[in-house]
Amino acid sequence: MLKRRYSYTVLRYVHDPLTAEFVNVGLVVHFPESPLGPAVLKAGTRNTIARMRDMFPDLDRAAFSATMRTINRMLTKLADQLALEGMIVSKGDALTFARQVLPSDDSSLQWGPVGSGVAEDPDKTFTRLYGRFVTKYDVRGVQRRSDEEIWKPVRQRLEERQLPVTLEPKTIVGIDDKIEFQHAWKNGAWHVYEPVSLDLADADGIYRKVHRWLGQLTSVAPDASEDFHPYFIVGAPSDPTLESAYRRALKILKKSPGNVEVFEETEIDKLVDRIEDEIRLHRADH
Repeated sequence: MLKRRYSYTVLRYVHDPLTAEFVNVGLVVHFPESPLGPAVLKAGTRNTIARMRDMFPDLDRAAFSATMRTINRMLTKLADQLALEGMIVSKGDALTFARQVLPSDDSSLQWGPVGSGVAEDPDKTFTRLYGRFVTKYDVRGVQRRSDEEIWKPVRQRLEERQLPVTLEPKTIVGIDDKIEFQHAWKNGAWHVYEPVSLDLADADGIYRKVHRWLGQLTSVAPDASEDFHPYFIVGAPSDPTLESAYRRALKILKKSPGNVEVFEETEIDKLVDRIEDEIRLHRADH
């Protein structure tokens, strides 16, 4: 098979401009349109910070993760646009496209110099370069986050605000099935909160987990013995290549019957604000 030319640029996190110490946190690879195939843009950013936390103990984990997810979404959108419009937007190298999402400035996130090469397969090339530049020195075999780890920051924020409510397990019973939620309180209807970690190894695992919840709610919600309002707090996968599977999984979960609300882990403060408002209304009515 004939090989195509490509260019790439690496996204760096520069923690201290004085020392210029940095960690690679993302990658953009661009294959221009050619007789061998259409233009392709592949990109991804990390959203795990175990190695970075060891190097930079004062790193703001929540802010960093939110920034990485925003950049990743914007790069994905740009890649989709390139796939649809081809030559209309495909002129330039990887750095040209990278700067459309994150312009060069004096911030802690900086694009590295442009590299280039030749290869046959864009997907395999991106995976190889991402492993070489971004995840090469990561600790292998780190356990992925559990549902309880997704819930932990919610619990911490509830404790910090000293809200006068006790969350307890609650089983919602239908005619033929039942669902047990780990965190619930009653305000007319039951408000039930369930953490769902989608920090899994592959897309199939992500889809299986949300389909399991979709199936349970479909079985119980129409004839539940008590009114209930489910809230899901969803943790994203650590692997940036699973971003599209994660986005699709959120859409599947939102299709569940009943008054289902889905919060990403970056929206925890929004969820806790809702809980606090509902508790205040409940206390005002009693």
